[in-house]
Amino acid sequence: MLKFTEEHEWLKLEDGVATVGITNYAVEQLGDLVFVELPEVGATFSKNDDAATVESVKAASEVYCPLDGEITEVNEAITADPSLVNSDPQGAGWFFKLKLKNPGDADGLLDEAAYKELTA
Repeated sequence: MLKFTEEHEWLKLEDGVATVGITNYAVEQLGDLVFVELPEVGATFSKNDDAATVESVKAASEVYCPLDGEITEVNEAITADPSLVNSDPQGAGWFFKLKLKNPGDADGLLDEAAYKELTA
């Protein structure tokens, strides 16, 4: 199941774990990424906490934690090559995996249709 936040993060939910990244729309707004800073594995975050940082040729921006949970994995490939986020933001350019404290909270996020409406 794919969900979205109003801050332009996407989540792919599987068995209480969310793979999190930034949307195509966010990448278009930022431009070419030159730097990505990821959270530590084992760190816990609350919804809307700053979890990661991206810097592009245009601006620096925070990536927010979409729900309460614990970081179980990070995508080191994007720190070595931030352009992966530009070329495949909703695939190889994922940021981190988050073990959700309350998986049911994801029901409150946007579905794909609602997100497309938000960015139209």
